[in-house]
Amino acid sequence: MGKKANIRKAVALRYKSDKDQAPRVVAKGNREVALKIIEIAKQNGIPVKNDPDLVEVLSKLDINELIPANVYVVVAELLAFVYSMNGKKTV
Repeated sequence: MGKKANIRKAVALRYKSDKDQAPRVVAKGNREVALKIIEIAKQNGIPVKNDPDLVEVLSKLDINELIPANVYVVVAELLAFVYSMNGKKTV
């Protein structure tokens, strides 16, 4: 079995600092939907980070829901990862 077979859940976040108080969930899914979320991200040059514990927490949120304050630090680390992958400075 390949690596894809191990993916059970995926969550996509969006953060627009000029509009949102915090990142929000814009997509989530299990199995085939999770694979599609990851495929679309990669096709669009969006870095993907494997963090099953964070995905577990975020997958309980509704689509378009802001992330809760108790995961800000973890998501901030994720955003720093994304910025570093994009060659941008973190804020």
